[in-house]
Amino acid sequence: MTLEIVKVDSKGRVVIPKALREKAEIREGGYVKVRVEGRAIVIEPAESIADKYRGVFKVKEWPEDLDKFSAQVMREWWTQKAT
Repeated sequence: MTLEIVKVDSKGRVVIPKALREKAEIREGGYVKVRVEGRAIVIEPAESIADKYRGVFKVKEWPEDLDKFSAQVMREWWTQKAT
């Protein structure tokens, strides 16, 4: 087990040292799960849904804006369902 001491800033934030991030495979922009166990705060990487299902579907070309694409698909689905 690796132990590091870090300072908590005025907003309650801490910086996870690089060595610990690398060991836990926590990457910039990724998500973590945070929970309390007694008086300890446990931080662990959250599994990415995209990584979990990577390669399941063959996609020839990804849309440039996935959010707009998803909204469009939902609108079309609702339109079809309503008729």
